[in-house]
Amino acid sequence: MPARNIVTSGIPNSKVRYSKLANDDDGYIDLQFKKSPPKVPYKAIALAIVLFLIGSLLIIIGGLLQAGYFHVSHQDRTIPVLIIGILVFLPGFYHLRIAYYAFRGYRGYSYDDIPDFD
Repeated sequence: MPARNIVTSGIPNSKVRYSKLANDDDGYIDLQFKKSPPKVPYKAIALAIVLFLIGSLLIIIGGLLQAGYFHVSHQDRTIPVLIIGILVFLPGFYHLRIAYYAFRGYRGYSYDDIPDFD
């Protein structure tokens, strides 16, 4: 294995961050295995909350329309409200559940599982 060359190129020693290498160099250092603290995707969680609330509202309205609490002239037009509510509710609930479990620290759940929009 070739010897390592030290190149300083005018950088003061006080600003150089380094770690001591082990005598048995196998190409790995301990710093590369340290986990950085998780970055919380606030925008994605806010979007999940909005989807969850809109989906819940549409499901409730669709259920009330199907049950006959509101008078509707065309009954077949109430089913799409229920279907759209379910399609909007499911991703919001799924991502909120992941965010909650990651916040509580459950094993296997992380904020990395939520897609971030940055």
